[in-house]
Amino acid sequence: MRIKWVECAALSVMAALSVMTGGGSWFLALALGVTLLKCLLIPTYHSTDFEVHRNWLAITHSLPISQWYYEATSEWTLDYPPFFAWFEYALSHVAKYFDQEMLNVHNLNYSSSRTLLFQRFSVIFTDALFVYAVHECCKCVDGKKACKELTEKPKFILSVLLLWNFGLLIVDHIHFQYNGFLFGLMLLSIARLFQKRHMEGAFLFAVLLHFKHIYLYVAPAYGIYLLRSYCFTANKPDGSIRWNSFSFVRLISLGLTVFLVSALSLGPFLALNQLPQVFSRLFPFKRGLCHAYWAPNFWAVYNALDKVLSVIGLQLKLLDPKKIPKASMTSGLVQQFQHTVLPSVTPLVTLICTLIAILPSIFCLWFKPQGPRGFLRCLILCALSSFMFGWHVHEKAILLAILPMSLLSVGKAGDASIFLILSTTGHYSLFPLLFTAPGKKNLFLIGWKLSTSLAWALWKSSVNLYSLSPPGS
Repeated sequence: MRIKWVECAALSVMAALSVMTGGGSWFLALALGVTLLKCLLIPTYHSTDFEVHRNWLAITHSLPISQWYYEATSEWTLDYPPFFAWFEYALSHVAKYFDQEMLNVHNLNYSSSRTLLFQRFSVIFTDALFVYAVHECCKCVDGKKACKELTEKPKFILSVLLLWNFGLLIVDHIHFQYNGFLFGLMLLSIARLFQKRHMEGAFLFAVLLHFKHIYLYVAPAYGIYLLRSYCFTANKPDGSIRWNSFSFVRLISLGLTVFLVSALSLGPFLALNQLPQVFSRLFPFKRGLCHAYWAPNFWAVYNALDKVLSVIGLQLKLLDPKKIPKASMTSGLVQQFQHTVLPSVTPLVTLICTLIAILPSIFCLWFKPQGPRGFLRCLILCALSSFMFGWHVHEKAILLAILPMSLLSVGKAGDASIFLILSTTGHYSLFPLLFTAPGKKNLFLIGWKLSTSLAWALWKSSVNLYSLSPPGS
């Protein structure tokens, strides 16, 4: 039955693409095609994040708000900002019609077939915001260049790069998370800034921060750009700031927008005198420098070097074996560890390193503004700097740079080549998220991720990105 279902769905995708692209509705065809592909991935492996979000459904549905950030029956406690908690609360009122038992806080690791269907379809359904955001981003792409073939048009290429992003398919529709919905908010805010609708862009980003605080990584780019390009209304002929053009009204408007969003999110917990507890959940520094699966960043190299030095020290009898923790940094556990040879790293050190890394792009955005594209470059550099030097960075945080980089890749050849390298290596680093026990199912998953990622990389390298701009651009 499953084979027939897969065959029918595949034929439906092909039919939809052929009919709709022929009629000019290519964007709708791409969106429909990837939605059907997501449906095919429903029965695949899912990670512990599946249980994390089921538990959050149960917490927000079964308990009063005063207990949301205190509940600890499960090890997967609520550690996202309040807007995401309310998001889970809204979903829970639909979930009860699928399986009421999934909303029981004490039903740990509960995973019925109806629970699986609900959670998978909830991700697919909320991806509608991502689809709309991609459509809005396509309006920001320069489509004046004449292209005979549909596959050479910048808007078509951008739609494929975003809608069919291999990393999002892995993280959301196999591993299991709601990143498509969240990235939809971010891309929509970026589109609004490109469209000179600054207040809308600021509002959307403020809302996004209260859905998932990982987006604090790129907050400096938003803050500096809005201050420089919105609060200052004019520049001198050489591009420098015209200081007398500063608008206090615009600054107050931005500040009021951020304040109201924050008040709506955090206000109830402030009234309950629970803000310290909320922030302790949002910023659990005791989880350690690196995630269980190391993100391929500077600290991964640092840990590996410490391990090599400890082995050499043992061989040369410079270190006492009894004082060296076994497999500390490589154990796959989420907790704090001390380095053996190199100095141990604290959250403050990672913060300083991150700030130093983003300063050049921030200065460039302030002193040499290049409009929305300059902002987008700064945002990507902030995301990459935080990925390289941040505390307890998840491997999937690389998508925070890959997805915005898609917008630049369809504009200039140099950006396209950087995007090809970044997306290929970044997506490869997500492979550890697709882990299952040895067996036929694991072999299928390995085959799927290798073939799909290879096809994705080949398409990106073969598509005519480099012809989108004149030589030397």
